[in-house]
This record gives sequence, structure tokens and C-alpha cells, in this order.
Amino acid sequence: MANTKSAEKAARQAVKHRARNVALRSRSRSAIREAVETIAKGDKAAAPAAVRKAASSVDSMVNKGLVHRNKASRHKKRLAAKLKKLAGK
Repeated sequence: MANTKSAEKAARQAVKHRARNVALRSRSRSAIREAVETIAKGDKAAAPAAVRKAASSVDSMVNKGLVHRNKASRHKKRLAAKLKKLAGK
């Protein structure tokens, strides 16, 4: 329980921030999942766009401080590798 006015306000803000962060994180994960599924289907036309969308979403998460830049880089690298493998087929 908050004891001061400023602590009460911080608690209210934390609830709002958490809701926003959860939504953004979910959106980013969905974009990554869609890109992986598109690549798994073998859709060479739609895959690059899906990977670009996922990479953009991941970068946005880094800028907001929700994901570490190394984790974002790892996601993007793995997606790019899968895309490259698809293009090579």
C-alpha cells in the first residue's frame, strides 16, 4: 500500500505502463510468430514483408526499453537466417 501522494501516483502509473508494455510485447511476439509461420509455409512472396514487419516491431520494443538490444538482434538474425534458407531453396 502506498503511503504518500507520490507513491500513490507512481502505483497508478505502473498499472497503466504495465498494460501498455504487455500489449506491445504481445504485438511483437505475434509479428515474430507470423513471420516464422510464413517462412514455414514456404511463401517466398510474403516472407520478406513479414520479416521486415517483425524486425521493425522488435526494434520498436528496444527503443521503448522493453527488450534488450542483444535479444532483439538475436530474433532478427534468426529470422534473417530462416528467410535466407527459404530463398536458397
